[in-house]
Amino acid sequence: MVESIVVKAYQSAFSQIFGKELSEEQIQVQKTKSEFEGDLTVVLFPHLKLAGVAPQVLGEKVGEQLIQSKEFDSYNIVKGFLNLTISDAVWLDSFRDAMDSKDWWSIPENGQKWMVEYSSPNTNKPLHLGHLRNNVIGYSVAELLKAGGYEVLKTQIINDRGIHICKSMLSWLKWGEGKTPDEAGMKGDHFVAKYYVMFENAYKEEMKALMASGKTKEEAMQEAPLFIEAQEMLRSWEKDDAEVLDLWRTMNGWVYEGFEVSYEKMGVDFDFLYYESDTYKLGKEIVAEGLEKGVFYQREDGSVWCDLTDDGLDEKLVLRKDGTAVYITQDIGTAIQRYKEHQINGMIYTVANEQDYHFKVLFLILKKLGYPFAKDLHHLSYGMVDLPSGKMKTREGNVVDCDDLIDEMVATAGRANEEKGKLDGLSQDQIEDINYKVGMAALKYYLLKVDPKKGMVFNPEESIDFNGNTGPFILFNYVRTRSILRKVEGFDSKNIPSSILTEEKELIQKVLDYHKVIENAVKQLNSSLVANYAYELAKMFSAYYASVQILKAEDKSLIDFRVGLSKWVGDTIEKSFSILGIGMPQRM
Repeated sequence: MVESIVVKAYQSAFSQIFGKELSEEQIQVQKTKSEFEGDLTVVLFPHLKLAGVAPQVLGEKVGEQLIQSKEFDSYNIVKGFLNLTISDAVWLDSFRDAMDSKDWWSIPENGQKWMVEYSSPNTNKPLHLGHLRNNVIGYSVAELLKAGGYEVLKTQIINDRGIHICKSMLSWLKWGEGKTPDEAGMKGDHFVAKYYVMFENAYKEEMKALMASGKTKEEAMQEAPLFIEAQEMLRSWEKDDAEVLDLWRTMNGWVYEGFEVSYEKMGVDFDFLYYESDTYKLGKEIVAEGLEKGVFYQREDGSVWCDLTDDGLDEKLVLRKDGTAVYITQDIGTAIQRYKEHQINGMIYTVANEQDYHFKVLFLILKKLGYPFAKDLHHLSYGMVDLPSGKMKTREGNVVDCDDLIDEMVATAGRANEEKGKLDGLSQDQIEDINYKVGMAALKYYLLKVDPKKGMVFNPEESIDFNGNTGPFILFNYVRTRSILRKVEGFDSKNIPSSILTEEKELIQKVLDYHKVIENAVKQLNSSLVANYAYELAKMFSAYYASVQILKAEDKSLIDFRVGLSKWVGDTIEKSFSILGIGMPQRM
């Protein structure tokens, strides 16, 4: 790496001039600011005391020595910063090394095994736009960790039990007339969700009637006949009532079939699946053990709680008075089970920031229970995604279904590609593949380019634009690099010119940033850094492509170099987009 060359050269020069040693960690190198001349900058301030001279003197002495070597062309000093212009030979050596490497982008394995949880839907609703953001963030972080040298296990916990499931089941029993999704002509998850919404609407009407008779809202919520029936069904389910379990398996089966279709469209996958209907039982056992140890306490009504007030939180219910489990019960059981089964070093929960408090409580309870892995649990908290028209509300059926959105994005990409007229002569299968990849690039990139911690508004029209900071723009420039390769029979990566343009140095420098981008993104668990890096690289290549002759350069060495550079840029965009789960078309 060019930065390491600068560090070692500065380290050697400082030692020779001042007779004192600096460690590599003490030398800060950064990109030179655009308003100053130079490629890389060394921060001088940390070394002034050791050198015993002023910043200008330190910079002059070291700079003069550095430009005696072939690695540096010039230097300048701005206050406490030494700006260095790197010779073309260094940039070209880096390019040649990359061309000679079989997999320049790979990072050595670090021996760490991590699990990443994402999606984790409820079986009473189809996947919507919010789930899409969850899935693309979780999947991309899993792929990011892989790129950073980790072994990664992808998983989800399917929330297939609880009062919300019983609402859908009860609603179908009352109003479903025995119909199946096939008979209704609906996808299974959509079919079941319809009955959840029907329950909520009927439940609201019962609450209104109770409140009109003088009940408070809280009383009406608990005393509404539909809610009481749903609670009774949940108790029957936890007692293994055969009839309830049979209906539960049937309706969940419909939902799972629907989910599989959605996941295939999204292009995400999982290594292991967990079901709340299994893990809640282990959670209840752990609660019983914690009760004996004094981690939990039981109230007079029989409910079990954990007092976290000394830790700045509140008291948390872990078991209801009727003995049924709550969400945190199954999360406790699931975490323990995963560590026992897979001997992982850490786990990441990809869950919206609405659950920040839940995960603080979960991690703290596991710590109090004496599980050392609690310190290695991470909540990847992300902001909610809304529409230009406002917030989605599942209970009211006011959501953007992920299947419909994907289909619309692909159709929009198809219309845009048809208008451009560049797919003429391709087969229908090829055209459909390109339209799918462009539509999904638009959707995924728009969701991933924003820092996950931030909330966002999804605008479909903006996402599909072929100009600006969008997935299609990046794909278009990647396709340009493939078009260049198709137009040449080959190139000699060793046949390189003696000097290169400033734009070419900048492109090489940007590609060389790949490993550092991955390293920073892994540290922050932030795949938006990779997304925006791909955009910056594509934008830089777009300007280069427009201003420089590549295949009609004045001599063969320039042609070979520029073709090789274009390939390197394209390959790096492809590697970056593979982390984001975005497929690459070869034509557009």
